[in-house]
Amino acid sequence: MINLAELITFVVYFIALMAVGWYFYKKTVHIEDYLLGGRKMGRWVTALSAQASDMSGWLLMGLPGAVFLLGVNQSWIAIGLFLGTVANWLLVAPRLRVYTGKTDSLTISSFFEDRFKDPTGLLRIVSAIIILLFFTIYASSGLVGAGKLFESMFSIDYSLAVILGGIVIILYTFLGGFLAVCWTDLFQGSLMFVAIIIVPLLAFFTHGGFEGISTAMADSNISASIIPSGPMPLFAIISAAAWGLGYFGQPHILSRFMSIKSVKEMPKSAAIAIIWVAFSLTFAVFVGLIAIPMFPEVTGGDSEKVFIYMIRDLFNPWIGGILLAAILSAIMSTIDSQLLVSSSALTEDFYKKVIKKDAGEKELIIIGRISVLIISLIAMLLALNPNNSILGLVSYAWGGFGAAFGPVILASLFSSKTNWKSALSGMITGTLVLIIWERLGYNAYMYEIVPGFIANALTIWIVNHFTSPDDADYYGTFVSQYKQDTGDTEKVITTDEK
Repeated sequence: MINLAELITFVVYFIALMAVGWYFYKKTVHIEDYLLGGRKMGRWVTALSAQASDMSGWLLMGLPGAVFLLGVNQSWIAIGLFLGTVANWLLVAPRLRVYTGKTDSLTISSFFEDRFKDPTGLLRIVSAIIILLFFTIYASSGLVGAGKLFESMFSIDYSLAVILGGIVIILYTFLGGFLAVCWTDLFQGSLMFVAIIIVPLLAFFTHGGFEGISTAMADSNISASIIPSGPMPLFAIISAAAWGLGYFGQPHILSRFMSIKSVKEMPKSAAIAIIWVAFSLTFAVFVGLIAIPMFPEVTGGDSEKVFIYMIRDLFNPWIGGILLAAILSAIMSTIDSQLLVSSSALTEDFYKKVIKKDAGEKELIIIGRISVLIISLIAMLLALNPNNSILGLVSYAWGGFGAAFGPVILASLFSSKTNWKSALSGMITGTLVLIIWERLGYNAYMYEIVPGFIANALTIWIVNHFTSPDDADYYGTFVSQYKQDTGDTEKVITTDEK
């Protein structure tokens, strides 16, 4: 049965998002505005937009559901993600902002081409294809989350719920582009932060505290140990913590680093982001634990709905509607970013590169908006299967980007020896190893990002020994620019020199 208070709350929320989209529609003139906000984003918008687009519906649904079903040992996913976040902000963010500014690159694919001086265009095209493949899967995971949310709240058909969520997301991304996405992410990231802390704390104090959790875990035979059970616990820990490797290759997060107005804003933006993610991941695990005594009757796929059940159990419909909007915020703040990066790949890396090299600004913006529609429709079709798991879809797409792009990004920023041949070889190898590993079912023993990431890095290292950069001095211009922009007078050591 539809709850009127929750419905009104969501309608108001949707109207606010549409207003933001329309506002920035009138301000979007150049393609750089549509794809990177003109590289003028402030520290708060950059930090919260990066983390809100990172922590999608799986933060409030997928991760708590895994902890609820399997116990404390799923915390290794959160630990790996926290360490990956810190490394990404400290190692990748500053250099990527400077280097992409130096090459005037609007997308990760164009940066690869410009950074490695690829004369064939293959780096740009292959990376764009990988982006479209994995982001379509990733976006479908968010629509699955939206479907489960609306299905639970409004008692409507799952397929209709997926379509409804998709329409709202498409509209404001279609209209406002990067500026609309980032400014709505600022609000949505704040709402997610409040919800993920308040809800489990109230549940903890009203449902028996630690004693209630431990008793319920014992009754349900759920492990209370952080060490995974089974014959190979070390493999299980590495597999879970390896989620952190994915950060180096996520285009929707990396684009936030590219958009900040100055690299000197990075340290403060990084501090905001790291604090946000530390609290969010900790309390997401906490949601899964406190849900064990609260909802002993919940099983299987419904485990990803425990945060929804918790809100409806603890709050009146008006407050609950606002908190439930936080779940939608988590879902939408990631899908909109994924749609935009996919649109960038089609617009900048296919249309402008292959089809019409002299396309004007207005034409590119129109193509970008059409691309959002096309990708959204494909993702929506994939999401219509109600048996899809949010965490399962996210896991595969996240691993795909980490295995394909992670080592290449690190090499582009820290290696003077890597050239376009080794970067392309590593990218293809990492992607193929990940896909084959998952298809063979070996991901039951080790998360596919691990062999994919290693295969990519090893391929780059091997090919570097048999080839050389087209311009050995080119990398030095990036290092010099980085030192100049950051005011760093000390020598910057590359990984090749260590």
